[in-house]
Amino acid sequence: MNYINFDKTQLINLEYSLDKELIRSNRAGAFSCCTILGCNTRKYHGLLICPQPQLDGELHVLLSKVDETVIQRDAAFNLGVNKYPGKFHPKGHKYVRDFTADIIPKVTYRVGGVVLTKETMFVTEKQMVLIRYTLVEAHSPTKLRLQPFLAFRNIHRLSKRNIDLNTKYDDVDNGIRVNMYDGYSDLFLQISKKNAEYVHAPDWYNDLEYIKEEERGYECHEDLYVPGFFELPIKKGESIVLSASTVQVYPPSLPKLFNGEIKKRRPRDSYENSLKNSAEQFLVQRDGKLAINEGYPWYDYSGRYSFISLPGLALADTKKNLCENVLDHLISLMQGPFFPESYLHQKPVYHSADTSLWFFRTLQLCFKKTDKKLLWDKYGQAMRNILEGYADGTENGIKLHDNGLIHIEPSEHNLTWMNATIDKRQITPRYGYVVEVNALWYNAMMFAVDLAKVAGDTEFSSRWEAVAKKTGEEFRRMFWYEKGGYLADYVYDGKMDLSIRPNMLIAAALKYSPLPEQHNKQIVDIVVKQLLTPRGLRTLSPQDPRYKGRYAGDTYAREAAFHQGTCWVWLLGPFADAWLKIYGSDARDYILNLYGGFEETITENGIGTVSELYDGDPPHQAGGALSYAASVAELIRIGAMGATKKSAKTTK
Repeated sequence: MNYINFDKTQLINLEYSLDKELIRSNRAGAFSCCTILGCNTRKYHGLLICPQPQLDGELHVLLSKVDETVIQRDAAFNLGVNKYPGKFHPKGHKYVRDFTADIIPKVTYRVGGVVLTKETMFVTEKQMVLIRYTLVEAHSPTKLRLQPFLAFRNIHRLSKRNIDLNTKYDDVDNGIRVNMYDGYSDLFLQISKKNAEYVHAPDWYNDLEYIKEEERGYECHEDLYVPGFFELPIKKGESIVLSASTVQVYPPSLPKLFNGEIKKRRPRDSYENSLKNSAEQFLVQRDGKLAINEGYPWYDYSGRYSFISLPGLALADTKKNLCENVLDHLISLMQGPFFPESYLHQKPVYHSADTSLWFFRTLQLCFKKTDKKLLWDKYGQAMRNILEGYADGTENGIKLHDNGLIHIEPSEHNLTWMNATIDKRQITPRYGYVVEVNALWYNAMMFAVDLAKVAGDTEFSSRWEAVAKKTGEEFRRMFWYEKGGYLADYVYDGKMDLSIRPNMLIAAALKYSPLPEQHNKQIVDIVVKQLLTPRGLRTLSPQDPRYKGRYAGDTYAREAAFHQGTCWVWLLGPFADAWLKIYGSDARDYILNLYGGFEETITENGIGTVSELYDGDPPHQAGGALSYAASVAELIRIGAMGATKKSAKTTK
């Protein structure tokens, strides 16, 4: 029995199967995304989505989809599924019998006496997708017709019928070369078999409807260009491979390339391996350097979530020296004390108060066994730059006050991870003294002092140890709310924001906590009572009148709920750290149960991966990005905590 498997009764139910989506990326920064039936429901769906550096450097959908038709005795059976206003046409889902994805996605179709399988492979190092068709069973001569749907548009936009289209094509070995618009990469469509006939019949297919975009309140109709179709005979037991790529290939080599790529895949034959398989897909090459994609299908790079994700991704054994390579790249991008938080029009944006402080936590988790002097020698200068830069004050209103705490000016109150906006209006404005920023600040100083002492840098350690001592004392005075037994979310002008949010948990979770153990325990207890769910930590207590338990609806509704009740999976990582600090290794079973509870999500939405967030209210429906680096990475790290206990029991 395959680990990831859907049967006929599930697949023909479109309400069920169109919620199941697949993501596959590669090191070249490209990816493929679609539903398990191949029916596109988002503008972010496409078989070949890749960067176009010669245009804008952003991702563009070249090949949206391929529809297949089985032809026998002059009868045509279209296996495709497309949604148009008010109807599905064609309705190829009625021919689907099975779907598996333990290694690569494989769909099995039955049309009368014909059994055909379709396997999709995204190539690791090239802008190339391969589709292998195998005729498993047939009792009479059979032909296969392949119809490519092209978009050639930015991933965030939709294609519309227009007169600028280039309908010309060039013959290439076993296929064609097409290019809809000037400036784009050429798209080569080639088939491994020689006698494939290409019929040029350029046409637009108008008003394909993307139901997920409609749900999200966006424009949802797209016109796709079909240049023509390939038609070829296929015999029982025969396999053919279709390649869609930005480079021309040697068609006879395609079967070998396909089989070679299969050998590179980590099988998704268990929950643990599914997470590790997913972890590998967040690693991309950016300007020749290794970087982390925040999530698919619409995110790109994020400094904050690179730091949060890296320890867990490294545990997936994805790449030798992964931590060093990613951190070296990030350090090369620093400006003053800041790492880039994101990219806007391919230019780095430096605007976050906490991103640089997560760097210290990443070092703590990634290099637990590394000699402290060596660690200081390698990363000490970056640590100095951050601490001194914050102390000197920054252009975006971040400043170390005389009390040892980091203060954010109210004019710049969107500098933390809770940064959702509607029409430039912040949904969760947080400024002044922000709780997790200052907890991370204290941890950063204490860790740097620890390393510097071992390395013999007494001048540095003496200076910053004194600041850290003041910070710890003032942190407890500033944030602790004695009556409630928890920390304020932020404090400005002497007034506490007493919203119960998970940010205070970070203070309890870090290696160097500014709080006494009893306070940490009280924080964890209130988090368990009001924020913890089987799908992560709520971003706001349900007892708060501003709480929104559903992440759904249009852009405004979703942004309003983004940090006002939705559950974030990655917050379980700090929760597990805090829980084990307080209750010790004997409490690992509790953490392991949280980890194991996510196994059922592997086949719920993003197949083989974990979503960005979930509803705060049961049944905790998934939302946000289909596949999110921090969610996957922190679950891997939590799973490793449980594995430590198993190993200890085995040793006994």
